[in-house]
Amino acid sequence: MEKMIGLKELRENVDTYTKRVKAGDSFVVMRRSTPLFKITPVEDEGAWEEVIDFTKIKKGGVDIDDLLQRL
Repeated sequence: MEKMIGLKELRENVDTYTKRVKAGDSFVVMRRSTPLFKITPVEDEGAWEEVIDFTKIKKGGVDIDDLLQRL
């Protein structure tokens, strides 16, 4: 179940809410009785897939400008 918290409350206690989200809690952040956004934990960290490791192409990675020029 999602809990509602105020934006000011979140700003003043961000460390507390970060820990609670990491533990599985979800929050709807409100401002002036209007929902702004939702904070939820990442469900499956294994869902991230490595597409390419630029450090294998060049030690230290690839410069973004060089990469964009080749696209």
